[in-house]
Amino acid sequence: MTVERISTSSSQEDLRGVAGSIRDWGHKVAANVEQVIVGKREVINLALVSLLCEGHILLEDVPGVGKTMLARAIAASIGGEFRRMQFTPDLLPNDVIGVSVFDQRNAQFDFHPGPIFTNILLADEINRATPRAQSALLEAMAEKQVTIEGVSRPLTRPFLVLATQNPIEQEGTFPLPEAQLDRFMLKVKMGYPAAADERTMMRNLQISHPIDRVQAVSSPAELVNFQNQIGRLTVEDSVLDYIIRLVNATRRHPDLNLGASPRATIALFKTGQARAALVGRDFVTPDDIKFMATPVLTHRLLVRAETSLRGRESEDIVRDLLNTVEPPIDLKTASASVGTKTRG
Repeated sequence: MTVERISTSSSQEDLRGVAGSIRDWGHKVAANVEQVIVGKREVINLALVSLLCEGHILLEDVPGVGKTMLARAIAASIGGEFRRMQFTPDLLPNDVIGVSVFDQRNAQFDFHPGPIFTNILLADEINRATPRAQSALLEAMAEKQVTIEGVSRPLTRPFLVLATQNPIEQEGTFPLPEAQLDRFMLKVKMGYPAAADERTMMRNLQISHPIDRVQAVSSPAELVNFQNQIGRLTVEDSVLDYIIRLVNATRRHPDLNLGASPRATIALFKTGQARAALVGRDFVTPDDIKFMATPVLTHRLLVRAETSLRGRESEDIVRDLLNTVEPPIDLKTASASVGTKTRG
């Protein structure tokens, strides 16, 4: 019995160390990105959550708010490779994943990898490409590999697709179908900067662009190590039940034609762990789930037409559910619960 208590205590201390390391990493990377993206710490942290969970981000906002710079700054901060693709109506799947070309000198086919073989891929204005080109991302996003001419080729870790789309200009676009929207772990909106932040931006850009001065403060190997560790964080059964009740509430909601999928359930579970680690906790609380619910759920819900005409969107419905679906325990109770288990 004594040996088991020592082992449990040692394991708990190890988890606290992992959470503390991820918290320090998150502060370091976020501060580095903020040299370029001013006043958007919450957006940066959501991007870090997605990185830790090996998820992908749909970044929807008007032009000029820093979507491309966010992707470039994150890639530079983790020492990863960055590639940008402008999605257009004439884009083909092979333009994304690559193509095999016959080499007459060697009498064999040589594979020329596409831009998807990178660490951070910015799929700019993804809804301007045809559904055929958009679908080239699906296998890569779900399985971290692409299949070309029957040969599966693994992608490099870490791998993040950050896709952008403009919600204002819809002429000549191909809206993402629900099945593809569901592949994105998070949907994030950057919004306009505050006046003081915009002033800081102008000063930062006075001589040269700050992205040119961003240096790596981490490495892909360090991030992959944290990705491998994040699943060890404690998630109580009561928190799991809370996630299930939230997701099931979307499936029964009268204002929705389509509720959240099981992939959304898993996304809430994983992002809750990542969010807890980024604040230095080795266990997940209902507050972590509530914090992640809006970016995880809103793009997966299909609102009824009559509900949209009344001015209610998926964000409003998620907000209502967070107010009506009762969380199991508060932060203080969760802390005491985990502490008791550790001492036992």
